[in-house]
This record gives sequence, structure tokens and C-alpha cells, in this order.
Amino acid sequence: MTDASGETSGVDRSPPDVPLTRRAAAESRRSDDDAEPAAAIQGHIRAARSEFESQVAHARAEFEEANERIKQRTGRDLILAILIGVAAGAVLVGSLIFVKQLFLVFALAAVLMGVFEFTRALGAAGRRVDLVPQLVAAAVIVLSGYFLDLWLHWVVVFVAIAIVVIWRLVAQMASRDGRTYGAVLGDALIAGFVQLYVPFLASLCVVLLAQDGGEWWVLAFIAVVVAADTGAYAAGIAFGKHPMAPRISPKKTWEGFAGAVAAAVLAAVLLGIFMLGLDWWMGVVIGIVILGTATAGDLGESMIKRDLGIKDMSSWLPGHGGVLDRLDSILPSAAAALALYYVFSPLVAS
Repeated sequence: MTDASGETSGVDRSPPDVPLTRRAAAESRRSDDDAEPAAAIQGHIRAARSEFESQVAHARAEFEEANERIKQRTGRDLILAILIGVAAGAVLVGSLIFVKQLFLVFALAAVLMGVFEFTRALGAAGRRVDLVPQLVAAAVIVLSGYFLDLWLHWVVVFVAIAIVVIWRLVAQMASRDGRTYGAVLGDALIAGFVQLYVPFLASLCVVLLAQDGGEWWVLAFIAVVVAADTGAYAAGIAFGKHPMAPRISPKKTWEGFAGAVAAAVLAAVLLGIFMLGLDWWMGVVIGIVILGTATAGDLGESMIKRDLGIKDMSSWLPGHGGVLDRLDSILPSAAAALALYYVFSPLVAS
């Protein structure tokens, strides 16, 4: 029967199925056999990748949780603190080992940044401190510690302090804003204190640097300070339960201080023997003295910040706070290190 188009209806005109030859059938079976192992391998790879990504995500979550607990307990970001500390340490060590004059540049920049932070924090607290004279005087004091004789350096320090104090008094007289005599006197005293606290103490480190072999003493005492800080941090995180000075610095504990003692003395003994050529007992003395000045500097700056009503001097160094927050232990330790150099160097030479 034919429809209107002339095609026969009801008849299937598709080509008949042609049976496969033996060769074609074998190749078909072979391709199926090859596809099964490939699919299995790909499945294993996908499963392994999924497991690896799951493990990485789990490890990251655990690390972030641990870092957050540490941050809540200490107020610091551990990752950023470590990265910035390693970078600063590399610059410091490199400058002292290869060209110690580069450390002078490093020290000058740190002092100027510290003075800037301090004066800005004082200004926010209602004190009047003249920034430009403070920065100029700080630079002169630090540079004089390296290039001038010690007696002349003392003269520069006294002149610089006198200039910033007189500058503040003259500026106050010119302003005529009715500020009370007590406030003016406080501003003048604080102007001199800024120079004594940051540039002068830092200049003692530069004086030590200028001595014969002084770069190794600078490296040693800074390493002891860092070791004490690290030991206190680690022991405080792991075992800290008894606050050391809760009204000044609630985060510090006696357990952390014990860790600082062990780390500082060990570092000082090793550095004294292998780098400075000292006897072991000299290293013990250095460790104890530097630990005392570093702790006093840390607590002293904490008192200043608590009086100013701030947590950090600035946020320039994430995980650390400000530059002055990192110099608080080093500044008074520089004076102790210089004194120890004058005491022990003759003994070693003899």
C-alpha cells in the first residue's frame, strides 16, 4: 500500500543489522576491557584528590582555630607576627654580619619611627609634643653615638634635650592659649623624656656597635632579648596561669617569666662561648642582666601605654603593634649590654 508521497507504508526500510566479524568483536571487547581500568584509575585519583582537599581543609580549620585561641589569649596574630619577626631578623642579622654600618641605617629608621609613634600617642592623650624638633634631635643623638667620641656624644645628648624642652616652652608662650602652668611643665618634661627614652637608649646600642667587635655584642644581646621574649611567649601559652603584674600587663605570667629565664640564660651562654669568646659564667651573667632589663623595659612601656589608654603604640607592624612595642625590651638592654662590654672585654683580652 502506498501513501500520498509514494512511499510504501508499514514497511521498515532501515538497513539490516550486519553481524560483526571476529576481529571487530575482539577489538570491541578489548576496548571495553581497557576502559574499565582507566575508569577505575580516574575514580581512585578523584577519591584521593577529594581526600587530600578534605585533609587540607581540616588542617587549615584546626590551625585557624588554634591561632584564634592564641590571638584571644595574647592579643597577637601569630602568623603575621612570625613572618614580620623573621623578615626583620634577617635584615638585622645581615646588616651586622656583612656591613655593620647598614645597621646604623636600620637603627636610625627604627628610632625615628618610634619617636613618631610616641609623640603621636602623647598628642592623642592631650600632651603637646613638637614632632619636627623631636625627630631632628633624635637623628642627631643616634648619629653622634656612632661618629663622635663618647664624651662629645654626652654633650650632644644634653644639648638636644635642652633644645626640645626650650622649643616647647617657646611654642607655648607663642600660642597664648591659657594652658595651665602644670600642663606646660608636664609637656616640657615629657619632651625631654621622649629623647631620653628612645633616641638616647638607642644611641647606646650604636655606641656599642662602633666598638671593636661591637657588632657581635649587638647581635648577641638582641638575640638574648628575642630568646627571652620567645621563651616567655611559649611558656606563657603552654603553662601560664599565675599573672605576674595584672595591673600593668595582664597577659604576662610567672610561668612565662620562668620560660624567659631559661631561654635567656641558655642563649647567652651559647652565644658568649661560641660568638663572643667568653667563659660560661659570663654568659650566665649576661643572660640574667639582659633578662632583667628586657623585662623592666617591657613592663615600663606597658605602664606608659596603660597611662595613655592605648593597647599598642601603632598598628604599623601587624601581629606586633608598633615599632616602639618591639623596641621596649631592646632599648634598656642596650645600656646593660654596653656596660657588660666594658666589664668583660678587658677580662677576655687579659
